[in-house]
Amino acid sequence: MNPPKTDARRHHDPEVRGFASDNYAGVHPEVLAALALANGGHQVAYGEDAYTENLQSVVRSHFGATAEAFPVFNGTGANVVALQAVTDRWGAVICAESAHINVDECGAPERVGGLKLLTVPTPDGKLTPELIDRQAYGWDDEHRAMPQVVSIAQATELGTVYTPDEIRALCEHAHAHGMKVHLDGSRLANAAATLNVPMRTLANAAGVDILSLGGTKNGALFGEAVVVINQDAVSHMKHLRKLSMQLPSKMRFVSVQLEALLARDLWLRNARHSNEMAQRLAEGVRAVHGVEILYAVQANAVFARLPHDVSERLQKRFRFYFWDEAAGVVRWMCAFDTTEEDVDAFVAALKEEMAR
Repeated sequence: MNPPKTDARRHHDPEVRGFASDNYAGVHPEVLAALALANGGHQVAYGEDAYTENLQSVVRSHFGATAEAFPVFNGTGANVVALQAVTDRWGAVICAESAHINVDECGAPERVGGLKLLTVPTPDGKLTPELIDRQAYGWDDEHRAMPQVVSIAQATELGTVYTPDEIRALCEHAHAHGMKVHLDGSRLANAAATLNVPMRTLANAAGVDILSLGGTKNGALFGEAVVVINQDAVSHMKHLRKLSMQLPSKMRFVSVQLEALLARDLWLRNARHSNEMAQRLAEGVRAVHGVEILYAVQANAVFARLPHDVSERLQKRFRFYFWDEAAGVVRWMCAFDTTEEDVDAFVAALKEEMAR
């Protein structure tokens, strides 16, 4: 029996946008154009292609002359590979209790990377030298996993942003203890846009040793990169990437997307826009009686508390997630393609549901 013939067709309404995640957004047209440009003909596989080679110079223009990019499939993979690269088998990673590597990666750093996460509760998702010291001890105690890395996220999982001075202080403190610093930069572009600084100001200039550089949340189809800044801090990156199942065979299609974002200012344009939409959303929400914004809106996320039944009704009109359902806390995310009309329609719907 012959299989039924089907044509590729659109299965969704492209006019529908929600506030659940910046991963819901499509691909920026300039990135799609770059993918088409890289298509056709043959290029050497596994990173020996012209696009991955050129990406290195683009990455060095952002993160210094020693920077080297290792494209991977996704953000969890980037974090797992990066953390493995700067730890021993007995090593541990100090991170915020709310960090993505702790709460949203299904235990991958621990189960796949074989790492121990030493978590610290924070009021706003940000570590400080004093908070780090709650876990920075016991290096000579063979009964305890050895703290070897401090991992921070920029922007944090709660949408807050470290200043350059705060990152520099963390790096100096960690290095003084013989630890290295990893930066989860899945939304590094958003943080840089908020602070109006180059990404290097938040990375190599501040003392970060290795970072996970995001692309998907800022307009790419898929793909991130591990960026090694301190070459002395890592070893065997290529082997770790392969061992962790993060080596794309057709790597040019990851590299060309990152090149499209980073070679000019597309990364910044997209991040600025999503940040601006979050500010517009926060401004509209603040005017709604009974809704409380919980954290400073410093990137493209808005965290709020409102009545549970209102959230459930609103979710039938717009997609978004509960962050802490028991406490009535929700998260609203804006993306590079969120429009002013999307935000205004959402705020209007929120007002309607709050008034019921």
